[in-house]
Amino acid sequence: MNSSQLAKTVLAFVGAAYVALAVWCIALPNETADSVGFEIHPGSGQSEYLVVYGGLQVGLGLLFLQPLFRPKTLVPMLEASLVVHGCLVAFRTCGFLAFAGIGATTYAIAVVEWLILLTTGVLWYWVRNAA
Repeated sequence: MNSSQLAKTVLAFVGAAYVALAVWCIALPNETADSVGFEIHPGSGQSEYLVVYGGLQVGLGLLFLQPLFRPKTLVPMLEASLVVHGCLVAFRTCGFLAFAGIGATTYAIAVVEWLILLTTGVLWYWVRNAA
């Protein structure tokens, strides 16, 4: 498997994970919110959770799935992954430094975010230098 094929596979996995997570959050909003310390209030809270944990995650997932169908989007989607996950890692790190009482689910999510950031960073470098 060459670097481009590996990068497409990784982005497909990331994209599918975002879509699956969105479906899980939409199907079980109270349970998923509770697992990361949120309480969803009726009305606006439900709407906001649906939009951010449903709509935004589906949108990210579809973007990261693009290279499967549009190969020319591979490098831009690797770059998008670096930006998105770089920001998540940066803000998550700030959260860990600023707040106490962070649960195991949040730490697990942080590990996944770091893995995605590092993996897409390496793949971006390999794909850009393979040309």
